[in-house]
Amino acid sequence: MHNTDMIIEPSGVRKRILAWGTSSARAWFLFACAGLLLGAVSIFFAQQIATRTALETLEQQGRADAGLKVALLRAVLERPRSLPLILSRDREVEEALRAPDAARIRELNRKLEDLVAGTSASVLYVIDMTGVAIAASNWREPSSFVGSDYAFRAYFSGAMQNGRAEHFALGNVSRRPGLYISHRVDDATGTPLGVVVVKAEFEQLESDWRDALRPTFVTDENGVVLITSIPSWRFMSLGVASQEVLNRVRSSRQFGEEMLLPLPILTGDRLGEHTRRVETALPGGTRDAFIEVSLPVPSTPWSLHFLLPVQPALPAAVRQAQMTALLILAPFLALIAFLIRRRQQVLARIATEQAARLELEKRVEARTLDLRQARDRLEAEIADHRSTEARLQGVQQELVQANRLAILGQVAAGVAHEINQPVATIRAYADNAKTFLDRQQLEPVSDNLSEIAGLTERIGTITQDLKALARKGRSAPKPVRVQDVLTGAVMLLKSRFAGRLEALVIDHPDPQLFVLGNRLRLEQVMINLLQNALEAIEMLPAGHVRVSASEDAETVILRVEDNGPGIEAEVLRQLFTPFNTSKEAGLGLGLVIAKDIVGDYGGSIDVDSSPTGTRFSVTLKRAKP
Repeated sequence: MHNTDMIIEPSGVRKRILAWGTSSARAWFLFACAGLLLGAVSIFFAQQIATRTALETLEQQGRADAGLKVALLRAVLERPRSLPLILSRDREVEEALRAPDAARIRELNRKLEDLVAGTSASVLYVIDMTGVAIAASNWREPSSFVGSDYAFRAYFSGAMQNGRAEHFALGNVSRRPGLYISHRVDDATGTPLGVVVVKAEFEQLESDWRDALRPTFVTDENGVVLITSIPSWRFMSLGVASQEVLNRVRSSRQFGEEMLLPLPILTGDRLGEHTRRVETALPGGTRDAFIEVSLPVPSTPWSLHFLLPVQPALPAAVRQAQMTALLILAPFLALIAFLIRRRQQVLARIATEQAARLELEKRVEARTLDLRQARDRLEAEIADHRSTEARLQGVQQELVQANRLAILGQVAAGVAHEINQPVATIRAYADNAKTFLDRQQLEPVSDNLSEIAGLTERIGTITQDLKALARKGRSAPKPVRVQDVLTGAVMLLKSRFAGRLEALVIDHPDPQLFVLGNRLRLEQVMINLLQNALEAIEMLPAGHVRVSASEDAETVILRVEDNGPGIEAEVLRQLFTPFNTSKEAGLGLGLVIAKDIVGDYGGSIDVDSSPTGTRFSVTLKRAKP
């Protein structure tokens, strides 16, 4: 006999699994190679695009910054240019050049000193026809220009020849660089008398450029650095200065003994008309890449050069582009990997199923004998099962009948509990009617009969509610006046608690206060709560029950409070469970039915009990009149 519980791995399945594993590894290897290649290509193109975009952005930024610096430099240049022109027409200057006595020279010195103090000029001085300074704003200082010979300066010869000149040079006395702006002084007949010169220095401008942390420098028409935010670059050249330029500079002593060494800047690709990529090493730093923007300075032969560092903007842009490319590529690769995985799973399942089917065919023959032998045993067991099933069906029918009787008992108990109060009231009204009939008082008899008819209608409503409790039915809610609910409930309690209703205190609510529900059903709720409260204080001489109502925009809360002994903890935990009661004659259905009625209209019942009293709070939805 074969053991049918043993699991044997078929040899065909093992072979197919090995073949599928080899094919799967090959597919994943090809996918990894393709993914790496595609990722490398994406990163490369993303780097190229990001580099081009970042450089274009930096170029635009550099143009804007350089334009602002050119405008500032031009404003700095324009301020001192008016001084030589004004002084060239000053009468005291003409008289001092025409007849340079000591008194006139002293007055002219003071005048020049005052003018410099009120302007941004560095030095103001007057030169006679021989090139000697006869008066200067710094006449009090040890480095005074007075008496110095400036005939060799280009700004002197240029002004004498052309009427005005501008020349940037290293100071012969002060050894400080600056722009010399000169204007010729003529008498009334146009005869030259001398030259007025103002020297403008750019220390403040260079300091502002240094604070901006962006290398900035100005070169003249020969490419020599004149103004710079990097002091060590001053009087260096954009390239190797020609011998002609060196000879001219040295003969005029424009830059002193400076050798005009080339700037440590390696030029790169040109990006635009005025921009190119360069590399340079700033003092105290390493070699970095920059974008150089060169713009002409209006009204001068100068050019302003602004270096905008490529770091860290370019690497950040490249990293962001590469990450974006990878994020875009990742879902695509994930989709391909999912499809490959899905295909491999399908192929593996097909291979496994085919191998299993072949092996199953072999095993079927071997297991047929076992099945035949098991068939005989099963036939015997089936006969036993049939007899057992017949007995089980009989027991089930008995349980169903018992359950029906239990439900019928619950409904009957609920009917007996809920109609007890209306029946007692009907009895009271019937006795009253009989008494009035004996007295031949027909009108009270008619009123009592009307009340009896209303109470019978209420009994019908209660029986319908009990049916609804079983099938979870619900009558349509409508606006009900709270005052009417309380009045109806108290009326039905008169016969049951005759002579004891003086313990009931009702804080009558607003007559226009309405809730959603059904009047008869809500009266049924209040009757249950009031009856429980009055029974709780029945043995207390000072017992009382208070009914009150509170409201807000959405809800109305009716509270029934008594000062009775409270509800036992064990009863309180199962207060709303059917047939749970602490009364000897109670059925334990009143609160269950009340909670079901309130729940039908979207409300709730809460209870708070202590040894000093109990409070039931009924929350209902507020309705408009």
